[in-house]
Amino acid sequence: MTEPAYVAVDWGTSSFRLWLVDRGGRVLAERRSDEGMLAAAKTGFPAVLQSHLAAVEAPDHLPVLVCGMAGAKTGWVEAGYVDTPAPLAAILKQAVRVPAQARDIRILPGIAQRDVSAPDVMRGEETQLLGALGFEAAGEALVCMPGTHSKWVRVKGGIVEGFSTFMTGELFSVVSRETILSLAVAGADEAEDVASFKAAVKAAHAAPAFAANLLFTARSRQLLFGGTPAAARETLSGTLIGVELAAGLSGAVPQAGVTLIASGRLAMLYRHAFDALSVTVHPVDADEAVRRGLSMASAAIWTT
Repeated sequence: MTEPAYVAVDWGTSSFRLWLVDRGGRVLAERRSDEGMLAAAKTGFPAVLQSHLAAVEAPDHLPVLVCGMAGAKTGWVEAGYVDTPAPLAAILKQAVRVPAQARDIRILPGIAQRDVSAPDVMRGEETQLLGALGFEAAGEALVCMPGTHSKWVRVKGGIVEGFSTFMTGELFSVVSRETILSLAVAGADEAEDVASFKAAVKAAHAAPAFAANLLFTARSRQLLFGGTPAAARETLSGTLIGVELAAGLSGAVPQAGVTLIASGRLAMLYRHAFDALSVTVHPVDADEAVRRGLSMASAAIWTT
């Protein structure tokens, strides 16, 4: 039977994911819950982690490597940041050990962009970058990482040179639930309307300054010409993603195209969006990227 070597944890704001991993990087057991930073701050980070370690029967001596919001100022133990330009390898050197714990628990730092004109931070995405690109990735990469707060990152020779955060996912949630546009999307089923989505992406990418106007067309078009709630939902989503892409693609795009690190429905939506704009994409599964990044980091931390 394969012996576990370490435990990998991706601890986000609202989600918790844990993997029991062997020396070859194979996942032996997995746990997922909604006990992210916000919930764990109330319950207690040690208690949440221990409950999942017990569920996968992790031996007491097994080390744990954590990335994400557990290392935030309001998290378990503040892990700080590596400043841009940030070598991905430097992340490992600043991993913080959690004090007063029987087992060895380390939390990886985030990356900070201390630019007064464009201040920005990331936590968790740096580990996905590590897993997707490696320590010393040759050449240049433009990376799109969709989510509640999407990240666009420029990496050159394994160094994060700069990045931007877009509140696309959070804006979609607020706009679709808390504004008059909630009437247009009420009762939307799971059916996809790729045509409406791509049309909205193109329109917003071509005229991002009209974003507020383009969003309202989800309702006005439905009132005047009919259309399903699903079509209205895809119009909202396509408009917000199109605005994001207008900014993300505004600089030079590497000849190889864009590296897309995403999973599930977001991966599908962004592939459609890039296809609508005829932009070449290299997809990387986000779960695989974070697991690979944690595996690379654990090997470097506990074998050096």
